[in-house]
Parts: sequence; C-alpha cells; structure tokens
Amino acid sequence: MKKFVLFTLVVVAVMNFTAMSQPKKTDKMIRFTIHTDYGDMKGVLYNETPKHRDNFVKLIKDGYLDGTLFHRVIKDFMIQGGDPDSKTAKPGQMLGNGGPSYTIDAEFNPKFIHKKGALSAARTGDQVNPKKASSGSQFYVVQGKKYDPMQLDQMSQRSGVQYTDVQKDIYKTIGGTPFLDGSYTIFGEITEGLDVIDKIAAVPCDAHDRPLKDIKMTVKIIE
Repeated sequence: MKKFVLFTLVVVAVMNFTAMSQPKKTDKMIRFTIHTDYGDMKGVLYNETPKHRDNFVKLIKDGYLDGTLFHRVIKDFMIQGGDPDSKTAKPGQMLGNGGPSYTIDAEFNPKFIHKKGALSAARTGDQVNPKKASSGSQFYVVQGKKYDPMQLDQMSQRSGVQYTDVQKDIYKTIGGTPFLDGSYTIFGEITEGLDVIDKIAAVPCDAHDRPLKDIKMTVKIIE
C-alpha cells in the first residue's frame, strides 16, 4: 500500500511538472494580409468564429484565393472577392457563383458588427438558404457609410438587432453596413489599410458591379 501511495504521489508530481512545462494555449488571433495593386490590407481572424477562421486559413495556405479578383465592388457598401472562377474570367464575364463544394454553418456573434473593415462571408439568399450558411470561399470587406443613432434605432426595430452604446458610436464615427448585422457571419476585420478599401470601392465598374480593370489579390498568413 505504501508503495502504491508513493507511486501515486510521484505520478501526480510528474504530471503537475509536465503540465507546468507545457506551453499554455493563448487566444492570439491569426493575422493575414491581402495584397492588391492598390495597396495591402492587413487584418485578424476572430477566434469566436472557428469554422470560418479555420476555413479561411486553409484557403490561404492552399493558395486558393491567390489570383482571384475583387469581382463585385459597390461604393459606400463593400468589396467582394473569393470566387475561383474569377482567376480565368474574360472581360465582362459575370462572376459570383464559384466556390468549393461546401458551405460553412453560420456563426453569428452579437459582439461583431458590420463596421468599416469587417471581414464577412458571402452567401446565397434566404429563399434557398434559410439557415444562412456561408459560401466556402467568397467573402466581402465592408466600406459602408456613417449612421446616426436614430437611423440605427429604426433599423434595430425592423431587424431585432440590439446595439450597445459603443457599437452605435462606431457606426456614427467610422461607419459600416448595419442592415447586414445578424444575417451574415463576420469572422474577422481589417486593422490596417482601410484606405485601400476606399480606393478599390471608388474604381469604375460595369452594370454588374465588376471593376472594369481587374483587381487581383494575393492572400497570406502573417507569421
């Protein structure tokens, strides 16, 4: 019995020492950069949306997004990309239907709003997608515009989305697209290069919102 107790104590001690010597997991966010001819946008992926985070990382590491276009650009709204069909698209070709053969479950989180710079997943409409599942690769970056608290209150009454005072201040001072809140998964944000969003959003586009001059991207993880 004594040997058993001693062995147990030794094992516990070893386990405690091993646990103390193991590196602790952190909540450090993954950083990435989107390179374009208009400049670089650097951002982070949210840990609170792990399915979207992990999928985006996989797409980046596989080079899936490299060479794709920002194929849909609407000033004061957003810039959208990630369609693999855009890599070989002819001038004037309509885009927006391409992607991998899977979708991602929605990961809505009320702490994240569609402020300027928000990185969100595109998706098909509610009629064919009632669960609001996200595209496997297409995403958009918000430009948006500014909204005062009264406008937000009106939107809130229609959508049921409630905003904190901080969030209201963000929409008032930075801007965004609050009418998308609660309907599309936000899984990251641009932290540097917000001016690049403005530059891209200002380019001339055709009747289908595709830039007349292709805007290619290269996306990398920042180690």
